[in-house]
Amino acid sequence: MKGLGVFDLSGRVACVTGGASGIGEAAVETLAAAGAAVVLGDIDGNGAARVCDHIISEGGRAMALSVDTTRADQVSSLVQAAVDEFGRLDVMANVAGVGSYGDVVDVTEAELDRVLAINFKGVFFGCQAAMRVMAPRGSGSIVNVSATAINTPVGGLSVYAATKAAVAMLTQSLAVEAGPDGVRVNTIAPGFTLTNFVGGHLRDDQGQVDSAEMDSYLKLMRDRSPLGEVCEAADQANLIWFLASDASRYVTGQILRANAGQSITW
Repeated sequence: MKGLGVFDLSGRVACVTGGASGIGEAAVETLAAAGAAVVLGDIDGNGAARVCDHIISEGGRAMALSVDTTRADQVSSLVQAAVDEFGRLDVMANVAGVGSYGDVVDVTEAELDRVLAINFKGVFFGCQAAMRVMAPRGSGSIVNVSATAINTPVGGLSVYAATKAAVAMLTQSLAVEAGPDGVRVNTIAPGFTLTNFVGGHLRDDQGQVDSAEMDSYLKLMRDRSPLGEVCEAADQANLIWFLASDASRYVTGQILRANAGQSITW
């Protein structure tokens, strides 16, 4: 990867959860293009295999596994697969997540448990598994995914926002623990990003999104941005790349926001 300088990831190995779609898929493609060998895990095994095959067809190194991130043993196996196949682990990107929409009084215990398990426990297990490998080596970068919802309260997103706030505090607490071992821990807090993940509250019972409602929602998001823009998955992936690379060698315990300014008051 001549010319990438401090952004060159040649010889490094990255694990990405949620790598079959959205920000996770974009992160896998970006890290691989920067020279990293990538091990991607997703509950959608077929989707993960598709992304893996594309990377290999482009001359990259990749492996895909079907992984349920709510299972500590499966996340640990994902990390171990990276070490077994490529000999090391340098980057752990905990991207897998799920949306949740509904007023607090309407949220069932089952829904609460589901979102907590995927959005928080899954990230926790990823951090835990990565630290067990990175700490003995004395280096590594863990990148978690939070959300702008931790800064901008929105009715109907209470459970989602709470789990993402937990990820942000986990990140900062772990950064303190991991620093003496040479491991950096940061989180990105995406704003509204154009992926299949968005618009969940705009879908009908058949899972279809009304195009007029989506256009209206996109306009609302653009109006909330000083740039008049909404982010794409590649914008978030580039931030993950930065945090994975030596360009961020002194960055730890931080919450980085690519949200087109949606979280500021203006």
